[in-house]
Amino acid sequence: MRYIEPHAHMVSRTMDDYQAMAMAGCRAICEPAFWAGFDRSSVAGFYDYFCQLTEHEPKRAARYHIAHYSWICINPKEAEDPQFAREVINIIPEFLKQENVLGVGEIGLNKNSKNEAAIFEEQVQLALDHNQLILIHTPHLEDKFKGTKLTIDMLRQFGDIDPGRVMIDHVEEHTIKMVLDAGFWGGITLYPESKCTPPRAVDMLERYGDSNRLWMNSACDWGVSDPLALPKAILELRKRGFDEATIDRFVYQNPVKFMQQSGIRFLPDA
Repeated sequence: MRYIEPHAHMVSRTMDDYQAMAMAGCRAICEPAFWAGFDRSSVAGFYDYFCQLTEHEPKRAARYHIAHYSWICINPKEAEDPQFAREVINIIPEFLKQENVLGVGEIGLNKNSKNEAAIFEEQVQLALDHNQLILIHTPHLEDKFKGTKLTIDMLRQFGDIDPGRVMIDHVEEHTIKMVLDAGFWGGITLYPESKCTPPRAVDMLERYGDSNRLWMNSACDWGVSDPLALPKAILELRKRGFDEATIDRFVYQNPVKFMQQSGIRFLPDA
């Protein structure tokens, strides 16, 4: 079955993962900028990483006929030094001009700190200034509810923001309603240790699946993660009795609907 992987950190994965995803039906991968597992020490390091996302990773994906798109930002884990973060932000507009960049992301909060919030707001404004989509990371575990609420409160301060152009990712049972009720999109992440299993994700889709503002993603990276989490969730949906048209909406049509707002040629044949 066709599907789109809306959030995967393929710089951390092997060519075997690309092959397996292609064989499972993956048509496109969207890769947000993220934390590499260590703090980068220079703006040049970020520049090279952004080049890797926009120039080199698409070539790897193309070997298996998968379209590759990216998001550009400085992530919340590296936002505690505002001066350094702002130097990185200064180079982002150069990459937003590229035809395979979807927008600004994944920005957000990690520990809900003052510096994280300041850099988050500056990147939201950057996205608005350049008419970009926004992809937001919400904190893990005990900080998720607080961080998600804080994120929504900050977004509401931007009077010109369109919630339909903002994806708030990593929603869980205690945050999904808050996100959808505020008019934003919600991403359900199939990550085995700190987020959702496929059965938990399908539980949420059974309850909130009437919304056309939900998708699922694997967020596979260098940690314990599964690049085939979405095909496994598709199997769980079938076990629960979801019809093929509804499954296609969750794993293909909804991501296309959101990404096509970027203004780039996102899967023009979809």
